[in-house]
Amino acid sequence: MGLEFTFLENIFIATGIILILATFFCLYRAVVGPSEADRVVAINIIGTKTVVIISLIAFVLKQEFFLDVALVYALISFVATIGIAKYMEKGALE
Repeated sequence: MGLEFTFLENIFIATGIILILATFFCLYRAVVGPSEADRVVAINIIGTKTVVIISLIAFVLKQEFFLDVALVYALISFVATIGIAKYMEKGALE
């Protein structure tokens, strides 16, 4: 009756749950991190995990448009990381 998943889809769902829990540890590091570099790396890891989670959702739900969302999110995350790194290095976005 409800949603029935295959064994592989159940493994992907479990992997997604583990990734979500791991994201909270990265969120803690982003807030409490001892240096700005640690915070930037933690935010970058959160972005990467988010892309993987969105891709897992796309596979489990068999909705390809989620992959487009994941790709756009990855590009935005990459550009933001480059911008933050440049700001940390020079003190301004020139």
